[in-house]
Amino acid sequence: MGNTRVNFRLPKNLIQKTDVAAEVTHKNRTEILKEALQEYLEDIEDDEKFKEAVVELYLDNQISFDVLKEFIGRQDAEAFKASKTLLDQGDELAQELADL
Repeated sequence: MGNTRVNFRLPKNLIQKTDVAAEVTHKNRTEILKEALQEYLEDIEDDEKFKEAVVELYLDNQISFDVLKEFIGRQDAEAFKASKTLLDQGDELAQELADL
């Protein structure tokens, strides 16, 4: 998986703490921030309400199937994909019937 450059602003004290952690652990600032973000995402991914919100984003076409799969796993994502397909087909059928 490739890397993408991201620019964002952080409070000065957070940067200072990051720099101290980098110095102590012999890592660079990017590694420290990347590890912290990864840990945060791993923690939040275990939260059921978070998972439900991610599924809602998928069902509302705000995120792709691949993104959904990253958060909830392939098997669960496939089940929601099948459900979404059925729901979409039902919506299309309902519209066709309404147009008659």
